[in-house]
Amino acid sequence: MKKKEWRMQFYVGIFFFLLLTSSVGAQQALVQPIGNGEVNWATQVIRATGSGAPNPQAPNIAAARLGAERAAKADALRNILETIKGVRIDSQTLVVNSITESDVIRTQVQGIIQGARIVTTRYLSDGAVEVTVELPLTGPLTQTLLPPAAFGTQSIPKAGNPVHTGIIFDSRGLGLRPAMAAKVVDEDGREVYGSAFVSQEWATKYGIMGYVKDLDAAQKNDRVAANPLVVKAVKVTGAGSSDMVISNTDAQGLRDMSKNLSFLEQCRVLVVVD
Repeated sequence: MKKKEWRMQFYVGIFFFLLLTSSVGAQQALVQPIGNGEVNWATQVIRATGSGAPNPQAPNIAAARLGAERAAKADALRNILETIKGVRIDSQTLVVNSITESDVIRTQVQGIIQGARIVTTRYLSDGAVEVTVELPLTGPLTQTLLPPAAFGTQSIPKAGNPVHTGIIFDSRGLGLRPAMAAKVVDEDGREVYGSAFVSQEWATKYGIMGYVKDLDAAQKNDRVAANPLVVKAVKVTGAGSSDMVISNTDAQGLRDMSKNLSFLEQCRVLVVVD
């Protein structure tokens, strides 16, 4: 191979390596560790790992391994419950607060985690087993933690031919912390977007808003479709730093074009974070 061709292939390889690692790094940066588990806000998935040791009194190796698998899964389910408790519902409330205040919610959440999916099983050389399980933030969990009364209290006109197909709130540089039911308000504290603007059906399916790392990627995301509106957040607010503040000017602009914002009901909203 000629030296020039080798050099070209080398640089091409470096380019694709950097592209891949930057993409992976961006996704990992949206992973929030909580206890022995983690929440991936980009994919809206909760994941936790548990371990189990073989019973030395088991009659044979197969029985010992089966017992270790069961113990590892039980441990993983306990861990994913603890992780769920640390998830932020909104800027004021963690899941643990809702579980503590309501026996019904606690029972429902405990039932939901029984349906967690096993994604990996590792068999260690000493006979121990590690099991990783995952559960979506959306679906039954959202339906349980966000009451129906929180949705759709703000009427949004249905536009026949909307100008925009979604909205992107750019919160980079503000230290925003993702939450299941974050809000967007204006500088006077009046709500611009949140659960009051969406239907429970769409919020249960997709979450009230999605979180991404890259503005260019956000503008190509199917969630906001072909022509999203981009609005820059000016600061974060709330005890958990999960709510965004946009300027009064931008907020008024959104209200003025409300006839073209029917996509809000369908949660076609993305937030760009650091």
